[in-house]
Formats: sequence, C-alpha cells, structure tokens
Amino acid sequence: MEKSLENRVVGQSPALCAIAQRLRAAKTGLTPENGPQGVFLLTGPSGTGKTETALTLADTLFGGEKSLITINLSEYQEPHTVSQLKGSPPGYVGYGQGGVLTEAVRKRPYSVVLLDEVEKAHRDVMNLFYQVFDRGFMRDGEGREIDFRNTVILMTANLGSDHIMQLLEEKPDATDADLHELLYPLLRDHFQPALMARFQTVIYRPLGQEAMRAIVEMKLAQVARRLRQHYGLETEISNSLYDALTAACLLPDTGARNIDSLLNQQILPVLSQQLLAQQAVHHKPARLRLDWDDEDGIVLEFDEK
Repeated sequence: MEKSLENRVVGQSPALCAIAQRLRAAKTGLTPENGPQGVFLLTGPSGTGKTETALTLADTLFGGEKSLITINLSEYQEPHTVSQLKGSPPGYVGYGQGGVLTEAVRKRPYSVVLLDEVEKAHRDVMNLFYQVFDRGFMRDGEGREIDFRNTVILMTANLGSDHIMQLLEEKPDATDADLHELLYPLLRDHFQPALMARFQTVIYRPLGQEAMRAIVEMKLAQVARRLRQHYGLETEISNSLYDALTAACLLPDTGARNIDSLLNQQILPVLSQQLLAQQAVHHKPARLRLDWDDEDGIVLEFDEK
C-alpha cells in the first residue's frame, strides 16, 4: 500500500507509512471491529499532499476517486449546520431530504470520507462524530443508522503549520516525535481530549526542493502523455520550465497545489490556443518543446519533423 501511495504523494513517507500500517491492521482484523477502518487527522502546511492522500486512498482501496466523499467543514461553523450533515428531524424544514454526509455514505458505504478544514467546524458539529469514530454509525434525521464501518475517515487541518515550519527551520533533523510533542498542546486546546483519543494524528512536513521538483515532473509528464494520446505529439520539456515551476511552488503559502494553478492559468490556456491555431491551418506537428522565459512566460516551439 505504501508504494501505491508514494507513487502519487511525494515526500511524505513517514506519514503514508503510519496510515498504511493502521489500515493493514484493520484489514487483518487486529483492530476493534466497531468504528471505521481508520480515522486520521492530517495536519501540516497547505500543499503538502493531504488532499492527494485522500484521492489516492479512494483509488487504491475502493477502485476510483469517485469513492471520495469530501465535506468542507469551514461551511459548518454554526451549531444549526449539524442538521445539514445528518438531515433534519421530523417536523423541521428539509425532513426527508437526507443529510449531505449521511446520504453520501448511505449510497457509497465503501468510501474515503474527507473532512476538510476540520479546525473551522463548530464544536457541536465535531460532537456529531463521537458515535461515528466509536461505533461506526451515525443516526440520520430520519432515525436510520448509517454505517461508517467500511469507510476511511481523513480530517485535514492547518493547525500548528507555522510552528512546524519554524521548528524545522531551527532544527532540520527534528523527528516525528518532536513534531508531535510540539503540536499536542495546540491540538488539545482545540479538540476535546475524548475526541482526540479517537483519531490518529499524522503530520505532513513542508516539501523540499527535491520533492517539489518530482511533483512538477509528474504533473508535466501527465500533460505530455495527454498530448501524445490526443495529438500524437512527442513533447520535450526544458529544465527552465521545470525550474520555474518548482521555484513558484516553493514560495511561502503555496506548496505543491500551486502547480495545478500554474498549469490551468498560465500554461494550458496558451497550449490549447496554439494547438487550435495549428489545426486551423491544417498543420500536424510531430514534436513540441515547452520552455520558459522569465519575461514572456511559457514558450512553445512546434516541429513538423
């Protein structure tokens, strides 16, 4: 399982190993039968692979990313939003429509549930998950018990991210034990101890230049593969482009997710426009070189040979 995860989530081997070990124990029946297959709090800076971990687990464990249920808990900062997750009780507006979370799990009981930005949820919303983490069930607004025992629950948070980055700057060889010791008081101040006892905290470290370069190469390889499939183009990518994208993703408060923004906003629109222009004049180039210029941005060179 670790290999499948590390093929897509770069630079987080200790975190992925911790998740895989817990899920293996659940699969072999060595953990209590009640409760989900695993409940994890993934914490650390943005753009370090937390969401990609959820996508990869859904693909690896349940056959596709369609088995990922994502709930952004930043939208549940008021106590009354509990009913949106589990459905309204009899006599209230919305009764019979089901809850956002309970209906999704009822329809896809074998799934990864991603609770994003969990630190922003109201405490009443978090209290809703005690029975899920403990028994593996949530009672919806219609009184039905929705089974969570075949789900993997991932919660993400940026709690303590600044502290993690500061410690690693001061002590680059800090161990996971050092990071857990640093974060524990912050987590304890935010989550009830009884709730903390029901999940495993997994820390995602900031990505270094080598890991970020590997992610950039992976993303551009996907673009090159699509160009080959759809247009028969062989693509050459310059080191200048790799370097520019890697540097952009290493800026503060960006992370690996910035590569998707750069691709979607600066590279793919230009590439699409040029491909359509080539088709309009009935040119069928065989090769494409992608380069980067600090002033002009993405540079495309087509070759018919």
